[in-house]
Amino acid sequence: MNMGSMIKNGRLAGLFYLIFILTTALATYIRSQIIVFDDAAATAHNITANDLLFRVAFVTEIISAVFFVLAAWALYALLKPVNKDIALSFLLLNLGGVVVECVNMLNLFAALQLLSGAGYLNVFQADQLQAQAMFYLNLYDNGFIIAQIFFGTWLLPLGYLVYRSGFLPRPLGILLIIDFFGVLIWFFQFFLLPGHDVISYPSYVVGFIAEVSLTFWLLVKGVKDVGQYKTEAG
Repeated sequence: MNMGSMIKNGRLAGLFYLIFILTTALATYIRSQIIVFDDAAATAHNITANDLLFRVAFVTEIISAVFFVLAAWALYALLKPVNKDIALSFLLLNLGGVVVECVNMLNLFAALQLLSGAGYLNVFQADQLQAQAMFYLNLYDNGFIIAQIFFGTWLLPLGYLVYRSGFLPRPLGILLIIDFFGVLIWFFQFFLLPGHDVISYPSYVVGFIAEVSLTFWLLVKGVKDVGQYKTEAG
């Protein structure tokens, strides 16, 4: 792969990753203003009063998932000369996480449908509909964490290839590998030690630093010309 292609793929990866980060942040922020996890009635009121905003967050998250796959594809194109098989592994892991995420998002839409006021829902009392909607919102929360086992694991081969590449800074690769362990801690803490969120707080910080650093390095600094670098047969 020539230097021009490497630069192009690096810039595309950075751009797609940035769009993914921004759209994810926007969707998360909107929902945080609507959902009150310990109050089904308040959440139901917020969703019905902000129906369009809730739908915007839903569509925005789907868009973020698409750009996450595109970012993984661009990183695959950039890093496959280092080791094609390992690059394919992180691409497939990313795709697996996106599939879980998108299927899981049906839980958000189910909550919206329960609070839509449709005639066939008249057989239920208002508080029953609110409780069912909250059930699906909590189910989405659990499904989101399940997707992280894929999104966390993809960071290990990605970090390894960044470290070995020779055209990206080795500290970025190390950060991504540390982020992998951080996401695993978050995953296991959520399901095995619920209520002990403090255990996962350092993971959030590491993840933010690692992935934002990778994004802006690709966008601002790009890849460096290392001339003829050795590749491992894939």
